[in-house]
Amino acid sequence: MSDTWTIKGREFNSRLLLGTAMYPSREVMLDALKASGTQVATVALRRVKPDTGKDVNLYKVLRDAGYLILPNTAGCFTAEDAVLTAQLAREALETNWVKLEVIADHDTLLPDTEQLLVAAERLTKDGFQVLPYTNDDPIVARKLEQIGCPAVMPLAAPIGSGLGVRNPHNLVLMRDTLSVPLIVDAGVGTASDVAIVFELGCDAVLLNSAIAKAGDPVRMARAIRHAAVGGREAFLARRMPRRLYADASSPTEGLPWQ
Repeated sequence: MSDTWTIKGREFNSRLLLGTAMYPSREVMLDALKASGTQVATVALRRVKPDTGKDVNLYKVLRDAGYLILPNTAGCFTAEDAVLTAQLAREALETNWVKLEVIADHDTLLPDTEQLLVAAERLTKDGFQVLPYTNDDPIVARKLEQIGCPAVMPLAAPIGSGLGVRNPHNLVLMRDTLSVPLIVDAGVGTASDVAIVFELGCDAVLLNSAIAKAGDPVRMARAIRHAAVGGREAFLARRMPRRLYADASSPTEGLPWQ
């Protein structure tokens, strides 16, 4: 069954986007990416040098494997640093797509939304396709769409926490008001969290720690792939209404004492 989705005219079959950090080895990372079915791999420019030689160049390895590389501005705490990092990524990787992160502090790794909006606007005017990592605030999400971001990427919970969806109501509000894809980024911990995200109507999930830090990353990647399909199918099927009281599923007509 075909259920594709698009960002700025680019079509995708998989609704999972995967990070490439913290895996036990590069082999495990590549096996997990394959098991997940993802088409997009995100890499922090500050953590990988693009010119370290073809044998160790992660960018080349990912491109040779057929993945779309999405550079991100992880580690940036100001709009100025994020803009500069994105511009370096565009030169090094010849792409104007960027996952924009502007972090407020080391402890929470929550977005600095003021700096994020500044950086998003500057990069959009500079011709970038900006996919911003933001908090779960529907108003900030709306502002990012108005700036021209082709997708919005709210957190489910703090980065690397594995807490799952902490505020489903706000994600539903975003899905109801935004016309661009909604990609949950950060905080999911296991397959059931991913299924919930899709049941809420979100278009995609970007994750890293849930797979990379699992006891068996490749098996977790497969589990999350199935969860994504199941959650999406459940959303399309439209769940039954919730009821306060029980509603018998078996008919009462024809019982012996009637």
